[in-house]
Amino acid sequence: MDKKQQLKDLHENWSEKCKCELKKTATQPVPGDGNPEAEIVFIGEAPGKQEDLQGRPFVGAAGKFFNEMLGGIKMRREDIYITNIVKYRPPNNRDPEPAEKEDCIKWLYEELNLINPKLIVFLGRHSMMYFFPTEKISDVHGKLLVKKFKNIKTKHFLPLYHPAAALYNGSMRETLINDFKKIPLILKKIKSIQG
Repeated sequence: MDKKQQLKDLHENWSEKCKCELKKTATQPVPGDGNPEAEIVFIGEAPGKQEDLQGRPFVGAAGKFFNEMLGGIKMRREDIYITNIVKYRPPNNRDPEPAEKEDCIKWLYEELNLINPKLIVFLGRHSMMYFFPTEKISDVHGKLLVKKFKNIKTKHFLPLYHPAAALYNGSMRETLINDFKKIPLILKKIKSIQG
């Protein structure tokens, strides 16, 4: 069975067994999307309105900006994989609760381990803080973090500001675009270490 089919089965399986309370209010689950062989996985926070309607992550305004930034580093959505910590839209786009993250985290771990990317990029503080609870995004954005976790194979992480936050804040937008440009260089560095 190829990875694409394995991923499809994984999402079908988890959309059945996930116990997240947000299931009751969301239109549908929003599993990760993209290349199952990707070297980079981007992790956001939770689906928004458009994502909830279309069943795909990052398809709203933040997603359009994300696609532009990908283009800026000569990549497309087909090259990467993108997902969220929480797979269901919180009502009125509120922040996901800790219990909601816990209910969806095994789904995320399985996605990450199946794809086994060289680099995981956090889009925003919520996804970063799940893995690095003591870090502040204002201190570590655009900096490579290396840490071994027991639940996932990947150990290289890059925190970035969330594209949605950058849409409304000009200086943050500039910072995010500049941080985004570091991705190909960081990936090259990881590959040279791993050989």
